[in-house]
Amino acid sequence: MNLFEELEWRGLIKDISSPEIKEKLNHEKVTFYWGTDPTADSLHLGHYSSLVTAKRLAKAGHRPILLVGGATGLIGDPRPTAEREIIAKETVEKNLNGIRNQVDRLFEGKAEIVNNYDWMKEVSFLDFLRDVGKYINVNYMLDKDIIRRRLTTGITFAEFAYTLIQGNDFLHLYQEKNCILQVEGSDQWGNITTGIDLIRKKIGKEAYGFTMPLILDQFGNKFGKSEGNALWLDKEKTSSYELYQYLINTDDSMVIHYLKVFTFLSREEIERLEKCVLESPETREAQQALAREIITDLHGEEEYQKALSLSQVLFSGNVSSLTGEEIKLVFQGVPTFSVDHDENLLDFLVNHGIVSSRRGGREMISAGSISLNGNKCTDMEYVVSRDKAIDQQYVIVRRGKKKYYLGIFE
Repeated sequence: MNLFEELEWRGLIKDISSPEIKEKLNHEKVTFYWGTDPTADSLHLGHYSSLVTAKRLAKAGHRPILLVGGATGLIGDPRPTAEREIIAKETVEKNLNGIRNQVDRLFEGKAEIVNNYDWMKEVSFLDFLRDVGKYINVNYMLDKDIIRRRLTTGITFAEFAYTLIQGNDFLHLYQEKNCILQVEGSDQWGNITTGIDLIRKKIGKEAYGFTMPLILDQFGNKFGKSEGNALWLDKEKTSSYELYQYLINTDDSMVIHYLKVFTFLSREEIERLEKCVLESPETREAQQALAREIITDLHGEEEYQKALSLSQVLFSGNVSSLTGEEIKLVFQGVPTFSVDHDENLLDFLVNHGIVSSRRGGREMISAGSISLNGNKCTDMEYVVSRDKAIDQQYVIVRRGKKKYYLGIFE
């Protein structure tokens, strides 16, 4: 496959501005850019699909520019349903630095990173209207899908003008850095074409763009923080273990698509894994590959091995080997309660809501269905005490095969 054919096979092409893009990607070395606004201090997995595509183009010899929108971030691009909240300038700057460092690390310092505030900060309102607004017809802007959808509920002038600023970014990068191609998610198609139109009208040159389909989960939701399901690329916000747990539980119906989008595995390897999903889905080999490739690319081999090790400990039930920090990480989100005194096992289970009745508790203890810190406990009179807790603090209770509780001595 040539590069464009591979992008199509991986499901990474939605819209293209011109058939000439195929020739340029396959036979030329072009400068391209992808941009994002600093609405948070970290990118998330929804952005990662675009970053991987940018890395794919870079590996093929094309030159990447990553734009972090210090200017556009102060305004906010139009959302389909409602206006974004204005972010304080200090927050934008903090977010911008976080994203810049993240991108620089992902690309190992081999991508140029720019900030559109650098060329917008000295532009006056009148100059912008003369130099940009003069070239873009209002009827043309109204026909943009994202703007058209907001007309019934209302759209502010700031949001309406957003596409002009992004179009001007493309013009600036074209003139200053010979950047002829913009690559974005499909929700940015209208902004891409504004830039192409501005370049054509103002300097008589041809620019290009293509979009990638937005990546959705199995329920049709975007991987975005506004959707409430953000998986951050910053491991301090979403740990490698949390990311591993999400990826290893990817639905069989989605995992091959994600392998194509998010990884650099070959077509032959992905087709082999697709066969595994069909013939032996219980091995979850495809999900293992997905987790390994993404976490290693984002955080390195050591972080992947750490996430894998923690997962295996939890699966085996050998939780006594965990440190206090690992316990807080692994059992984040499980029912947690405070312990302030020693109790026998039956009282402990009843008083902390692990079982609903003393009779039920006795039955579960007798059947060997209760484990404390990885060890089955069948003694009704066993005393749960601080000196038996992990790090003198944590009591991990497993009821049945999968239900966990965490008691923490005060």
